[in-house]
Amino acid sequence: MESVWSKACAIPPRDALHGNAETEVAVIGAGMAGILTAAALQKAGKQVVVLEANRIGSGQTRNTTAKITAQHALFARKLIAALGVDRAKQYAAANLAAVEAYRELIRSEGIDCDFVETSAHVYGDDVRRLEQEAEAEKRLGLPASFIREPDVPGGVAGAVRVERQAQFHPLKFLKALSEPLTVYENTPVRRVTGHKLFTANGTVRTEWVVFACHYPFVNFPGLYFARMHQERSYVLALENAVCPDGMWIGAGSGGYSFRKYGDLLLLGGGGHRTGENREGGRYEELRARAAEWFPGSREVAHWSAQDCIAADGAPYIGQYAKSRPHWYVATGFGKWGMTGSMVSAMLLCDMICGRENPYAEAFAPGRFDTETARGVAGESGHAIKGLTKQLFQIPAVQEARLPRGHGGIVFLHGKKAGVYKDEDGAVHAVDIRCPHLGCQLEWNPDEKSWDCPCHGSRFDFRGKLISGPAQNNIKG
Repeated sequence: MESVWSKACAIPPRDALHGNAETEVAVIGAGMAGILTAAALQKAGKQVVVLEANRIGSGQTRNTTAKITAQHALFARKLIAALGVDRAKQYAAANLAAVEAYRELIRSEGIDCDFVETSAHVYGDDVRRLEQEAEAEKRLGLPASFIREPDVPGGVAGAVRVERQAQFHPLKFLKALSEPLTVYENTPVRRVTGHKLFTANGTVRTEWVVFACHYPFVNFPGLYFARMHQERSYVLALENAVCPDGMWIGAGSGGYSFRKYGDLLLLGGGGHRTGENREGGRYEELRARAAEWFPGSREVAHWSAQDCIAADGAPYIGQYAKSRPHWYVATGFGKWGMTGSMVSAMLLCDMICGRENPYAEAFAPGRFDTETARGVAGESGHAIKGLTKQLFQIPAVQEARLPRGHGGIVFLHGKKAGVYKDEDGAVHAVDIRCPHLGCQLEWNPDEKSWDCPCHGSRFDFRGKLISGPAQNNIKG
């Protein structure tokens, strides 16, 4: 299940770290946020090393739909309510600046990455709600307008349009931007203590640490696991599918996403909280919509992505915690990781270089308002539910009754276990406890993976770690 980006662009491999190193700034994570931040810091004269657990762009960056936009679905009214007008304006201005920063960087560096300027839209049937959103976006400084009856599949009443946004090929961009950087691949950071990072085959001593690894794996201080959750979404790439120009996303949780890439249409949707997809069928849902809206189209690729969702809707970008003044973090981008990554690069570069940034307050990780408090309470409830399932959930079947090609929590040799039975009848059994904080894992039939409903860690059916915050495989 490779994305069209992975199929079209191979980034040359880098060596792993062997031995000990020293640097001014150590960036953990070589996705879009990590590489952009490292490039900005290196351009500012800092010595930078990037440490990547797998390969450059191998995490969420390769699975994005790659929309570069300051319009983040129906966000403006909600953000004003959560952050207040002043900080919401900072958020919007920062994301508009991020779009412009991509445009200028790609132009000045001559990066060939299929960059296309286009408009962004959020569409739906509630005209009054969309009109109010358009007014709120204009209040925040976005060039927004309301349009009636846009020509999108299914027929809808209206949309909010924002001009001069963009889309691109994220891995082509990342390949070019990472070339002059020192990046160590296959070098997962296992522990960070003060100014020292520990990996399997060496250490890095540094003045500043940047956690740009999607989800911070250090639980204390910071408590990021209690302030956000993760969600999955799914994408089909279709040939022979006609759709209007621009980038489109439906209003509300059940909406669909559209954008063109060359002759392909990328159709996205089927989102859910990670670890809450026991029934599956997300790809089939998208295929049904493709057959209805684009008869004669052909699927050429499908893949899924995962996003960290902050309680109040704004990412956490800035100082990791008051007790770690030399640690910085970039996480919680929601569904908008491309602009979030560029905002991170701008803010963190200024902070590490000792410069003031006009947008910093809106993204400060230390903020704690009413929405954050509600989010902490909600995440705590999910964690308690995940932990208590181990004690009280009774498996529905014995292993022998599990059909081939299916997975689930069953009784195996008289004990509770996570089991996947492949098409040949071979049984792959794992411990159902997530090694992060011990929540009970759940089977995702669409991905054939074990997912944590508490904090979003994922493992393949053999128990190998796919993504964190967990750092270890689960036992077989």
